[in-house]
Parts: sequence; structure tokens; C-alpha cells
Amino acid sequence: VCGDTHGQFYDLLNIFEMNGEPSPTNPYLFNGDFVDRGSWSCEVIMTLLAWKVVYPDSMHLTRGNHETKGMNRLYGFDGEVKHKYTDLMLDVFREVFQALPLAYTLHGRVFVCHGGLFSRDDVTLDEIRAIDRFSEPPDEGIFTELLWSDPQSGDDSRGREASKRGVGVQFGSDVTARFLDNNGLDLLVRSHEVKDEGYEVDHFGRCITIFSAPNYVDSAENKAAFIHFSMPEMKPNFTQFDAVWHPDVQPMAYASNMFNMFG
Repeated sequence: VCGDTHGQFYDLLNIFEMNGEPSPTNPYLFNGDFVDRGSWSCEVIMTLLAWKVVYPDSMHLTRGNHETKGMNRLYGFDGEVKHKYTDLMLDVFREVFQALPLAYTLHGRVFVCHGGLFSRDDVTLDEIRAIDRFSEPPDEGIFTELLWSDPQSGDDSRGREASKRGVGVQFGSDVTARFLDNNGLDLLVRSHEVKDEGYEVDHFGRCITIFSAPNYVDSAENKAAFIHFSMPEMKPNFTQFDAVWHPDVQPMAYASNMFNMFG
């Protein structure tokens, strides 16, 4: 399971160099935010989709909050697609993003989504399956929370707080435990947040954040990581890695003029 890649194409290739190319014996799940910020978003998403065509049962992609129209307009993907391709291609990408699953379960034990959990405790897997995902996310509700929510830090965190992002919620370890227990699950894996070591384990070991864009936007100096689950116990094993060389194109090179004005 890999986290955000955010247009860092050369780091994506490094993942395949380290862990092998996708295949029926080496499946991958990339957990959203393939595009924006990094300046090779087209190459990242086209590579992942190509592997999806070759091995549809061995390449899995969840939708992140950056697989949405509003974020793509601001953070570079719209501009990059128009620069490299056409407006028609942008429409195709938008249609593809709306078709992406919002979450996965792995062997009935691990729940994977990009953002996090919910503003209420009674959400079930059946309710998540019933979401009409072929649209842009609404302002609130479980669709949006799957893409945007974050865990509170610490095993002793409790309840819910307003999100620092202004969308979704920040949920405590008790919320994580109730959702997992109510749905017969062991572990939540999510992404959505840069971590210095590339991953973080919290909420009594039941909430993992995984982030796979090293030295995020060429400035964060973070490591990246991915998870390999060993069978049959589904134990998470982490591989960390550093950023690799890329051509001299700055992050956000195709972002909206509002961002370019401020560097």
C-alpha cells in the first residue's frame, strides 16, 4: 500500500525499482493524491492507469481529495494537462477520477481510504459501498470525510474536533476503535498527511498514515514509505525511502496564477 505520490514521477519509478513492478504476485494499492503539486502528475496517473489496464486485479487506486476539480484547478493538474495535452484530455481525467473507488478492505481486516473517518459512529461498510461516487464530493457527509478527515494525534485522543482543513473532521482513537470494531475490522490505513518518517502508527496501533512522496514539493525533507502486508496475519511492514533525482522543473510549475504570484 502506497500513499500520496503527488506528481513525483521519478519517486514513483523508484518504488517499482525497490519493490518490483505490479503483477499478480506483487499487487499494489495507491491510496489517492496521484496528482497536483508535483510537475509530472500526467506521467504518474498515466503510468498507474497503464498498469491497471495490464493487471486490473493487481493495481488498485483510491480517490484522494486531489482527484477533484476544485483542487486540480488550484494546485497544477489542470494547467499541466492543458500544457501537455488538451482540454478534452482533462475532461477524460475528470471522468476517470469520479469512477475511482473511495475505499478498499484488504482480506476483511484492513480498511484503506485516503482521508479518514466520520462525523458519526454508525457508518457501515454497506453504507460506504452505497455511495454514488460518480460526482464531485459534496460539502459534507461521509463521501467527503473519506477524502478529507484526519486523525487526532495520540492514543489518548477522544471524540471529534473541527478539521484544521475546514473540511471533514479530526477523529480520536475511540472513534477509530468504534468504527473498526463495529465493522469487524482490525486496522485503518490512510494517507493525506506528510510525515517526517514517511509513516506514522497511532491510536493504539490501529491507525496508520502512509505517505509516499519523499522531500514533498522539493522542500519538506521528509522520508517516504510504503507498506507490505505479510499474509496471513496481515502484519504491516514498512519500507522507507528518500527522494531521487528529477529534471529541473519546480513543483507547482503549472499551478494557477494565484499560486505562481507568490512563488
